[in-house]
Formats: sequence, C-alpha cells, structure tokens
Amino acid sequence: MIKFEWKGVFPAVTTKFTDNDELDFDAFDINIQAQLDAGVDGFILGGSLGEASTLTEDEKFALLKHTLKFVDGQVPVILNIAEQSTKNAVYIAKKAYECGADGLMLLPPMRYKASDDETVAYFVAIAESTPLPIMIYNNPVDYKIDITLDMFEQLSLYDNIQAIKESTRDVINITRLINRFGDRFKIFTGVDPLAAESLMMGAIGWVAGLVDAFPKETVAIYRLIKAGRYTEAIAINRWFLPLLELDIHPKLVQYIKLAEVATKIGTETVRAPRLPLTGTEREQVLNIIHSALAIRPELPEGSWGKLNEVTA
Repeated sequence: MIKFEWKGVFPAVTTKFTDNDELDFDAFDINIQAQLDAGVDGFILGGSLGEASTLTEDEKFALLKHTLKFVDGQVPVILNIAEQSTKNAVYIAKKAYECGADGLMLLPPMRYKASDDETVAYFVAIAESTPLPIMIYNNPVDYKIDITLDMFEQLSLYDNIQAIKESTRDVINITRLINRFGDRFKIFTGVDPLAAESLMMGAIGWVAGLVDAFPKETVAIYRLIKAGRYTEAIAINRWFLPLLELDIHPKLVQYIKLAEVATKIGTETVRAPRLPLTGTEREQVLNIIHSALAIRPELPEGSWGKLNEVTA
C-alpha cells in the first residue's frame, strides 16, 4: 500500500482556464508554487472548487499528470472522485493509480441519493479496486448523503480507507468520530469558517479553500494551533473569518478565484455554466477582500514556509 502522512493543510485547488476555455497550466503553476512556498502539506485536485463537474476525463488526468510532474514528490497529490456510477468511479481510481496519484478523495455517488448500504458498497468497491490511500468526503449539506458513524464502522474494515474530510458543519462530530474510532481515521476539517474550532477539537488536517488565495495565513493558523499557540492563531482567524465565509456560498468558486486575483496568484476565469461575478455582488465580494487586505496581519516568524516548524 502507498503511504504518506495524512496531516496538515491540503488545498482544494482551483482549476485555471484560458479565455478559450482550455486548461491554463501557466496560471495553475503560479498558484501551486505559492502554496508550496507557504508550506502546504498536500494538494487535492478536481474537487468542488476545482470545478470537477465541468472537467472532461482527459482534462482531469492531464491536470493530475501535470501537477505530479510540477510538485515532483514534495507533497502528496490527491485526486477527487465524484462520479455517478460505481463502474466509472472504479475506472477513475485505477487510472489515477496508473498515472501516479498519491491518494484519492471520494464523494458519495453523484445525483442519485444512495441509501446507507448503497453508499458503503460504492466506497468499498473503489477501495477494493486500488492500493491508493483514501479520504472519504462527508458533506451532507451540499451532497445530501450523510455518512454516519455506523457507516464509518463498516468502512474501517478497509485498511486503505484512512482519512475523513469532515464537512457536516457540526463541530461536535469531530469529537464523536474520535470517541468512536480513536485514531483509526485521520480527520480533516473541510469547512473553512469552522476550521480553527475543528483543529482545536482534534482534527489533524485542513482541506482548505481560501488557502488558494491566502496560503501563508492558512498554514500559519494550522501550525499555531497545533503548537498550542492559540492566542496568536485566534487573532489571525478573526481577521480571516470574513474571507473564510466565502467558502460556504454556492458561488465559492467565483468568490475564491476573485480573491486569488487580488493576491496575484490566480485568474478569475471560470467555466460555464458558472459566470464571472458582476454588479452589486461583485462589489460586495471585492469589498470583503480589499477590506481584509487593507489590514492583513503580520504573521509570527516561522509560522509558515517549507522548512519551518512552529513550537510552543
């Protein structure tokens, strides 16, 4: 089985497009390099923020291969699977392994609201088809299927199902999972505005969104909390919160891409049916971003970067 450490900040990266609606690898590389420089611990491709539902199969694997080459083993590269059929999900898992992916993140079946037994069977079929380490993404708010503790009990029998992206928006669930399973699953918080609280309650990682525009601040909050330097982390988080709340809106892709433009590490181009922001909505989001940039805090020395470790 392929091994790496499920721990730290894993950006759910945005996919960059040219004005001709093709993959923009040049813009993508600028953002990925900024994330590496800030000290992130892994990348997740093809998630909701990555506009996965609009990507062709060829584009997903082109993006995976390009990222693996660019990152060159510095951190793990995870491919998200969000498919309608078990057959196609298994195919994607096998091909991701052949391409060199370090792991997978799995959403429940798309479109069809599968029962508990069907959802578990879907995950098990994928797990049995690949040696890759797997993170299960539990987001009943957006995807309408709740992966319960009893379902995770069944999934715990499969060694390569190793991590959980906890996005129920119920911070108490962190404690429920730890009480039930101990350290069997590595728990990542997946909701930006609740990340600090979730990390303090025992989440070991953060699948982050606003990290795409603010990588240093995201890494700093994570490292400071894990070092027990809560006062410093809370101060940064309070500044960050209006930005973090952009992550829980249906137009999170447009919002976060606009923030990437403001911090000069991204582009605003999205793929239809998404459209760039206009009018009052655009002004409101820009006001949040520019207000935050005007008072952007100084970060504690050593709280971000490739080689730095924060100590208490």
